[in-house]
Amino acid sequence: MVERVSHRQFHEVDGVEDWRVVFGGATAYFSTGSFAKGVELVEAIGALADAANHHPDVDLRYGGVRVCTVTHEIDDISERDVALAQQISLAARTLGIPADPSKVQAMQVSIDALDIAKVWPFWCAAMGYVERGDDDAVDPLGFGPVVTFQQMDEPRPQRSRIHVDVSVPRDQVEQRVAAALAAGGHMVSDANAPHWWTLADAEGNEVDIAPWADDLT
Repeated sequence: MVERVSHRQFHEVDGVEDWRVVFGGATAYFSTGSFAKGVELVEAIGALADAANHHPDVDLRYGGVRVCTVTHEIDDISERDVALAQQISLAARTLGIPADPSKVQAMQVSIDALDIAKVWPFWCAAMGYVERGDDDAVDPLGFGPVVTFQQMDEPRPQRSRIHVDVSVPRDQVEQRVAAALAAGGHMVSDANAPHWWTLADAEGNEVDIAPWADDLT
């Protein structure tokens, strides 16, 4: 049976310093500097993943490779992800490819609704998404951000009912909040800090900036 590893436990393991746990799993960004170097790293990741029978999501771009690993049986981090992260980091170092944790982030869109069951199918149909769990809509190809639905107890006409959730590493979150404030935003609430901060732009459109809350346990 696959057992969950807490996010704190994950970060305490040697050999995963390149990685950060955000929405979706343990994630690393490797600055390859060229497409050819990125292909080399992806080939190495493919061999490691096949050997472990544990396959991460890999996004290859001209200047870098983003890797995200999670154990789907438990929809969370396990020892499998720890081992794979260690092996991928070692492969990247062998190829002379540095990691850049400051480029790690994940996003999702949250829609507040009075009757989630009525609006959930609409958004799935409109975006070509599928339902997951009790209140998520996900891209079956894994390209688009997750859309979540949050229960409202009463109408809230004075505030937007759609906001963006941005998950960044804990060691980056205060810098990101400060940058958003400096760029013209304002603090709506820090009552939930250090789990998340709610900010808004000049017209009141909101964003929650959050490290993964569970990494405090």
